[in-house]
Amino acid sequence: MELTIGEDGTVVLPLGVLAEAGLSPGSSVLAYSQGDGRIVLRRAEDALEQLMEEGTL
Repeated sequence: MELTIGEDGTVVLPLGVLAEAGLSPGSSVLAYSQGDGRIVLRRAEDALEQLMEEGTL
């Protein structure tokens, strides 16, 4: 699925993509770059758990 970055810098993700990832409207996520051309969204609680256990995201 190809998405377009809007003039205001926003990207709209279809609900189906969120549902496939186990996310629902209102979920807290962290967004970060993982190299050139790659953006990662992670459920906030999962990222914080990994950070506490392993010291990395």
